[in-house]
Amino acid sequence: MTEAVAEAGTAQPVRHRDDGRRTRRAARPPGYAGPATVPAARLVRAARRRGCRLSPMVWDALLPALLLLHITTTRAPHELPVAVALTAALALPLVWRRRAPLAVFGAVAAAAFVQWLVNVPLPADIALPAALYTAAANSGRRGTLVAGAVVECGALLACLRWATEGAFLAPFVAVTALVVSAAALGVNARTARAYLTASARLEHQQEQQARLAVAEERTRIAREMHDIVTHNLSVMVALTDAAVHAQHRSPDKTTAMMLQISETGRQALTDMRRSLGVLRTDEPDAERHPLPGIARLESLADQMRAAGLPTRVRVEGGHTHVPATAQLTVYRLVQEALTNTLKHTPTGTHAEVRVRCSAEAVTVDVTDSGPCPPLRVAAPSGHGIAGMRERSAAYGGTLRAGPLPGGGWGVRTRLDLGGGGATSA
Repeated sequence: MTEAVAEAGTAQPVRHRDDGRRTRRAARPPGYAGPATVPAARLVRAARRRGCRLSPMVWDALLPALLLLHITTTRAPHELPVAVALTAALALPLVWRRRAPLAVFGAVAAAAFVQWLVNVPLPADIALPAALYTAAANSGRRGTLVAGAVVECGALLACLRWATEGAFLAPFVAVTALVVSAAALGVNARTARAYLTASARLEHQQEQQARLAVAEERTRIAREMHDIVTHNLSVMVALTDAAVHAQHRSPDKTTAMMLQISETGRQALTDMRRSLGVLRTDEPDAERHPLPGIARLESLADQMRAAGLPTRVRVEGGHTHVPATAQLTVYRLVQEALTNTLKHTPTGTHAEVRVRCSAEAVTVDVTDSGPCPPLRVAAPSGHGIAGMRERSAAYGGTLRAGPLPGGGWGVRTRLDLGGGGATSA
């Protein structure tokens, strides 16, 4: 044989007319399926898709069907009734093992005990480890231990009765290993399912927290933009109107007003960059310009006086211990209150701001001497008062805004420094 192989290897190849066809066949990719195999492949894929669509109960019915088929084809006719009845009692409950795992385990264990009493060994005993696995996968530690102990006692009784003489240890160890494996697999399945459920719940909570954080940040930015834009635009409109009236009588005063308008616009741009700077990591304005606080109230009063609203500011107590976010809240409350006074009161109205700082709280009072027209008494259509209430509520305060007994309008709130709220502010 070796010589023949050697001669075949040294002989010159003989060319045939169909060498081109063989070459083309050899050049086809390994996974190429010919026309005859395409329908078979389609049938296999269709069978897989249909198999995936089957309900779990149909899959659970496969084992009882196979066991019943095995019994009916292997048992003698005189043994068939008892064998079929016991096999059905052992295997058929597995069809409902996902719906009632403990009840199915009890039914299978009872059938196995009856089988042991009538002394009929059956292949359907495999249903007992399957029921144990389902019970362990759907019950707690105590239920798993009880079910495992029941199956282990059954294994001991079965080996004592059906093991061959002198060969008890080997089958008992094998059956015990099967029982332990079934229980361990069930516990692992239950643990994995609990882990997946906890992970899904945690992911859902994280998504909810992320959505809440986005909503809170959006509300904060909208509130900041409202305060910045409304205040600065109101000041700029008031200054523009005053400059128009004074352009012929006092050119120098008109020039000063136009410069104040320019300064107010630049300040508005700076405040907007600072408020939006948290959304961009490369925005340097938030670091160059600190957040406005109680120390900036005097500058705010100067701005309002330039716009035509005489304003006086009094700060009682030191404010250095007040957190920056609380100081920003105080500034925005005063800014919004003065802006409303500038918009809704006639010329000649005076405003007074009083801020009292202590170790526990900051009290803010903003009053004016203007009349109370229906526009101010009615519920506002904008977001100014609502925004001030939200800022006060972030520090446990309740905003009160309304007409004063002696005339005028007042806004009062108290911010609790001990209750937190810096993040919400």
